[in-house]
Amino acid sequence: MLSRLMSSSVRSLDRECNCTVRLLDDSEYTCTIQRDAKGQYLFDLICHHLNLLEKDYFGIRYVDPDKQRHWLEFTKSIAKQMKSQPPFTMCLRVKFYPPDPAALKEEITRYLVFLQVKRDLYHGRLLCKTSDAALLAAYILQAEIGDYDPGKHPEGYSSKFQFFPKHSEKLERRIAEIHKTELIGQTPETSELNFLQKAQTLETYGVDPHPCKDVSGNPAFLAFTPFGFTVLQGNRRVHFLKWEEVTKLKFEAKTFHIYATQNEDRKIILTYFAPTPEACKHLWKCGVENQAFYKLEKSSQVRTVSSSNLFFKGSRFRYSGKVAKEVMEQSARIKRDPPEIHRAGMVPSRSCPSITHGPRLTSVPRTRRRAVHISIMEGLESLRDSAHSTPVRSVSHGDSFMSSRGHLEDGSEASTSGVISDETYSPSDSVLPTPVAEHGVELPSARHLNGAPCSIDEEKESEARALKEGQAGEFRPGRKALRMVRSRPSQGTDVEDLNKFILSVLRLFLVTIGLLFALLLLLIMLTESDLDIAFLRDIRKTPEFQQFHFEYFCPLRRWFACKLRWIGGFLISK
Repeated sequence: MLSRLMSSSVRSLDRECNCTVRLLDDSEYTCTIQRDAKGQYLFDLICHHLNLLEKDYFGIRYVDPDKQRHWLEFTKSIAKQMKSQPPFTMCLRVKFYPPDPAALKEEITRYLVFLQVKRDLYHGRLLCKTSDAALLAAYILQAEIGDYDPGKHPEGYSSKFQFFPKHSEKLERRIAEIHKTELIGQTPETSELNFLQKAQTLETYGVDPHPCKDVSGNPAFLAFTPFGFTVLQGNRRVHFLKWEEVTKLKFEAKTFHIYATQNEDRKIILTYFAPTPEACKHLWKCGVENQAFYKLEKSSQVRTVSSSNLFFKGSRFRYSGKVAKEVMEQSARIKRDPPEIHRAGMVPSRSCPSITHGPRLTSVPRTRRRAVHISIMEGLESLRDSAHSTPVRSVSHGDSFMSSRGHLEDGSEASTSGVISDETYSPSDSVLPTPVAEHGVELPSARHLNGAPCSIDEEKESEARALKEGQAGEFRPGRKALRMVRSRPSQGTDVEDLNKFILSVLRLFLVTIGLLFALLLLLIMLTESDLDIAFLRDIRKTPEFQQFHFEYFCPLRRWFACKLRWIGGFLISK
């Protein structure tokens, strides 16, 4: 009896696992879940813990054992998605950035979005010009330490805070000047809202960059924003497609295609190459979800999409959440007292430190200022010019940067693409959304593979290593990755296309043989059954069927019956 109870308790423990989720303020939420629990269960636990109702903008991220990041799917089992042994470690992040943060109903939602955009600013995903950078940093300062107080804030107090990957003394003085004179009396709520409204106007608001290469082999970053699909290459935004213009997203292995229609008569295809097939599939799924969320009017319009035109090939995926319009309508019906917000303040953090002595541009050698702050992902070249340094330049969302021609020369590209930065765009946290165990043996390599050091010391080591790679040659801005239907691929692409064609023909052949075999079995079952149908009676009377029935089918049936009786007797005797 005791052993039975013990085995029952062991089985119960095996069905449970621990899960840790790092929240946007870098605090951690730990819980115990059943092994067969779905992602929605964990997400609901976190939202209940945060007292969050406008939860459709958020998602849970994790990294699999192959260092590929994913969004947790709420309709599937957590354990099956993680592909690793517990305890599981994940992150809560903004998945769909609100197009208008001021339209959010509750203050708690705006605060969490504020934390996410502040993180984006620090990690170099949000680019802005000098004046905007100073204003954004001043808003953060006002929201988290309040009004300027000479007794508490001595000269140079803004240098104690790290808002950007790198900053200069001149920028620090400008931040302090704005904080002292222009933001007096603003509450944390007002400062956070002003921060979000200013960030929303920037070109890279809501950008979650995916490192890729264009057809010429030049590095690029692909991203999906509330306003459409964008491509950042070098120091330019070379492509921007509104969601209404995007007609189809497709991927095959490492190749990602974006089909779009402009002006009702001009069809274009953008082609990029991801580092791995898994990264390409993740890019495709992110695009499908963002397009459904921002483009559709109702969730009932969501359809299952396939990565291929053939039913037996490729991946199938369906976005399972609400769309933006439905989320706004649901938020308008919220009627409750505003929940209490526990603001964390500017405290040191492993992934987004605020109070820290970050490197000033004047305190490091000139050659080091232009070093790459990170290493990107395996399979991508390190870029020389650090683009997450501040200040940078930006342009408005209203401008269109889509070229009307195919491949252009480097010199003519400047007139059709928008400059968003003086230096190359290279976000330091572009591919690491999830923390890794601090004491793991593979911690440093795992973080660098994901392209995002999580501490200042690691960032310095990565910067020094990237400098050696960057000094080998200057980054050459690539040609546009716009490929028309009749564009000519490279020799390597020809070989890949031939291999894909051969595999497609082989799959078609195997599927055809399988269908014919299944139809043959079905026909045999029908003819050997007792169904009294005219065409079956005609088949049974033919000499060929009589010969097949007596010479093949009957002996085979007797052989199977004999084997089944022998197996049954063997099992009974055991």
